[in-house]
Amino acid sequence: MPSPTQRLLARVPARLRPLLLRHRRLVKFLLVGGSCFVLTLVIDFELKFTVLEHKPVVALTVATVIGTVVSYVLNRRWAFRTAGRGREALLFFLVSAVAIAVNDLPLALSRYALDLREPYVDPLTQETADFLSGMVVGTFVAMLFRFWAIQRWVFTGPAEGPFDGNPGYAAPEMPRDVP
Repeated sequence: MPSPTQRLLARVPARLRPLLLRHRRLVKFLLVGGSCFVLTLVIDFELKFTVLEHKPVVALTVATVIGTVVSYVLNRRWAFRTAGRGREALLFFLVSAVAIAVNDLPLALSRYALDLREPYVDPLTQETADFLSGMVVGTFVAMLFRFWAIQRWVFTGPAEGPFDGNPGYAAPEMPRDVP
């Protein structure tokens, strides 16, 4: 029985499969990151508009920490499952602590250095600036840092799995009506 990844690859156009397979770790990392981005966004907004209304950087930090824990589990179990060593959790969370600071920095600058907050700007401008600086710019820069640092220091073992060793491997064609 093919794995879910193989079934998904069977649905991808044949000309794209080698590219996805060649960069499978990055693709998996981006899928995990996208999922955790949505989770972080939802938690950030929930906190920011309820209990941490006047502390947007704290709300983003808490949301990012929760997203980071989920990210570790998903990356460990899927994206980097064949790499790593015993002390990877400690290294992952050290890298993530730096990434959280990197993620918070644009929001802090926007809010407190550029004064893009009430009463200096209207509420819509404040929320737009918060979203763009914290969730878009901060997350993007932190993502680049995390991917580089996680491959460099955390999940460093040799990649080995069903697709490794044969860069031209593509999932076998399967009928589209197979679940």
